Amino acid sequence: MTQDLQHSYQSPFSLRYASPQMQALFSPLHRARQFRRLWLMLARSQQALGLPITDAQLAELARQVDQVDLEEVDRLERLTRHDVMAHLQAFAQDCPLAAPILHLGATSCYVTDNADILIIREAMELLRARLLVAARALADAAGQYRDLPQLAYTHFQPAQPTTLGKRLSLYLQDLLLDLRELDHFLAQLRPLGSKGATGTQASFLALFEGDADRALALDRMIAQEMGFEMPLALSGQTYTRKIDALAQNVLSGIAQSAAKFAGDLRLMAHLKEVEEPFEATQVGSSAMPYKRNPMRAERMGALARFLIVNAQNAAHTAAGQWLERSLDDSANRRLSLAEGFLAADGLLTLYGSIVPGLVVYPRMMARHLEAELPFMASENILMRAVMRGGNRQELHERLRVHAQAAAQRVKAQGQDNDLLDRVARDPAFGLGREELARLMNPADYTGLASRQVADYLAGEAAQALAVHEGVTGPEAQVLL
Repeated sequence: MTQDLQHSYQSPFSLRYASPQMQALFSPLHRARQFRRLWLMLARSQQALGLPITDAQLAELARQVDQVDLEEVDRLERLTRHDVMAHLQAFAQDCPLAAPILHLGATSCYVTDNADILIIREAMELLRARLLVAARALADAAGQYRDLPQLAYTHFQPAQPTTLGKRLSLYLQDLLLDLRELDHFLAQLRPLGSKGATGTQASFLALFEGDADRALALDRMIAQEMGFEMPLALSGQTYTRKIDALAQNVLSGIAQSAAKFAGDLRLMAHLKEVEEPFEATQVGSSAMPYKRNPMRAERMGALARFLIVNAQNAAHTAAGQWLERSLDDSANRRLSLAEGFLAADGLLTLYGSIVPGLVVYPRMMARHLEAELPFMASENILMRAVMRGGNRQELHERLRVHAQAAAQRVKAQGQDNDLLDRVARDPAFGLGREELARLMNPADYTGLASRQVADYLAGEAAQALAVHEGVTGPEAQVLL
């Protein structure tokens, strides 16, 4: 790290959380190149519609699209106090032949807003790949542990058992709901196009000497060159900031699902049933060498909280725009859009790194089930005794007394659960210890959990994942 960097604030997203791929999408160089591509698209489309733009001018622009001197752009911005004008002047300097026809009829938002849409689309596609890594890993793990009984909890109090596979399939279902929302967002996404200073296309109408058909065609051609079927039907100077709000809602949804998984993993780690991967040289605590703190899951919770709150930025921006445009969105969007995607990238990278390496402890699960299952088997015990001729109401009261005494022994004295021994000694039930032990198979109390997992993985989940079978992303890196 250079001396300058040591004395300057550095974003944790760059240093710790976001991948190089996502950082590249929101880098100054990538955005500048998108600006130049959009200016080239504009000139190319205008030539096709009859404006006097030469092939030589287009060729010059094409040669210089990726050759951005950001130091020169910075120098020009200090002079102009206008970021887009600085980029435009730098491009014009690089393309003296094409300089006279650059930016014809356009306003700054032609490049800034359309570039943002292109970057948002790329960023969403990267997140989709990250999400699919986590979802596929969850599907594999849910199938692997479909039949493994595990004590379930409501209010974090012991409840009817489930299976680890069923619990993992719940996290998978959440992610696949997020995938559906992400896909819907991308399917509906449209660029600004070329609509001029207040969205009326007046400048382009003047360029085409009042020919409305060519002005409208330019709008469509720009969108199609960007890879979209159509532009937004209407706009002010900017695309509606509702698009940013919809994008951030997708990110917030992903964060909600990831936080649920991460929080549950932390609870299961406390129970010593399931843990996140722990590296051979990893240190859990500076003071307590034995600790295996769930640092990845905790980081997921932290990033998720940021994303959920960050969605409010886009909501307030969408609500606060004045008439055809105001500039109070700009500084906020520079922060909230980029950091939202960077945070989501880090979050899903963590998710995808945890699930394949989950450490599962079936014996701890069995131990917890053994401690609680006698209470949960009480109804089966009651029914078995009634079928032997007992009085249901009398037996219910006797069982209630035995269960309360056993619970007090566990909680107050730290002893084992002796409910089965108490029932076996009570002649009113007529049930021996061996017969009672046969009622203690955890799989008999997990209901349809295994069947639900099998049906879901073979049905809805398989269909959702099959749609994206060919989607892969860059290799995820375990972040600091």
